[in-house]
Amino acid sequence: MPWAYYNEYANRYETCLARPVSVRHALLALLSEGPKYGLRLRQEFEERTGEVWPLNVGQVYITLQRLERDGLVESDAGDVPPPRDELVIKVLISLRVPGADVHDIVQVHRRHMIELMQRYSHLKAATAEDDIGLALIADAELFRLEGIVRWLDAADARLKLHPAPDPAGRPTAAGVPTPVARRPGTGIRR
Repeated sequence: MPWAYYNEYANRYETCLARPVSVRHALLALLSEGPKYGLRLRQEFEERTGEVWPLNVGQVYITLQRLERDGLVESDAGDVPPPRDELVIKVLISLRVPGADVHDIVQVHRRHMIELMQRYSHLKAATAEDDIGLALIADAELFRLEGIVRWLDAADARLKLHPAPDPAGRPTAAGVPTPVARRPGTGIRR
């Protein structure tokens, strides 16, 4: 998401140049040129400091969040990334791994979620009527797990309709794993 800072701060910033410049101020100076994404800010910071002081992208985003909290920058709310989801990452990465059967990965994970749902259903059934806390926890987990299963089903259906290309760029048939390349004479997979 591109970040922009308020012009009134830019004008005040010029009077502060005699003091040491922190990462916070460096990012504000870079934003004085116009809206930029966090990764772009990191890249420009490193380029302009001769790549002597590498900047962690996490530090950039934390600093931007603090600047936004302080009213010095604002983010474009239309480009807010979704929360990081390990399952989604796993499926997306497996699309590009030679020989990975994404359908199988989705189904294995789906079966695991169904087993967990069954455990929480049994727990809920065995819970005393007056134990409202445990019942609420079981309900919350059941709804969360149901959402994951629904996403897995939707992802599997989408992948069957639109199979991902293999890493070499050739389309693959749905459910057919991409052959794994072997180095000649070594039997070692790459």
